[in-house]
Amino acid sequence: MKRLSFIIFCFTLLSTGVNAQTNNAAVQKNIDFTGASAPKKTYNAIFQLDSNDPKIIHKAIRNINNALNDERLKGKLHIELIAFSGGTDAYLKGAEYENDLKDLVEKGVIVAQCNNTLKERKITRDQLFNFIAVVPSGTGELIIRQSQGWSVVKP
Repeated sequence: MKRLSFIIFCFTLLSTGVNAQTNNAAVQKNIDFTGASAPKKTYNAIFQLDSNDPKIIHKAIRNINNALNDERLKGKLHIELIAFSGGTDAYLKGAEYENDLKDLVEKGVIVAQCNNTLKERKITRDQLFNFIAVVPSGTGELIIRQSQGWSVVKP
């Protein structure tokens, strides 16, 4: 019985050592990882903004800027920010986001609004910042862009 216990103890010790080495290798592999490479010539992403929560709006703007500043994507990225439903509030004149949104447009981001939401909420185009594009349907825009291979991001 003592011999069997000793053998089990030794086996456990050996297998623990193997797992520790395997885990150490996995940990090192994870530490060494620096992210995916970006070999394609272009990347396309459409960001969905359907909330008037200031935290979500700020997050969407921050996420877009982070993508634009990613060294792997510099000069390869096309981005569209589509607002509908509550997200429309970010585009209304007087909203605190005017400078941030205008900055995105100046960086080449398409900043667009769903016309269906404008109709439903009885908002006229002149109530929006003057640099906002209007598309027939926000959901339609997402569907079309996704079918074209665009990544859909919902902050």
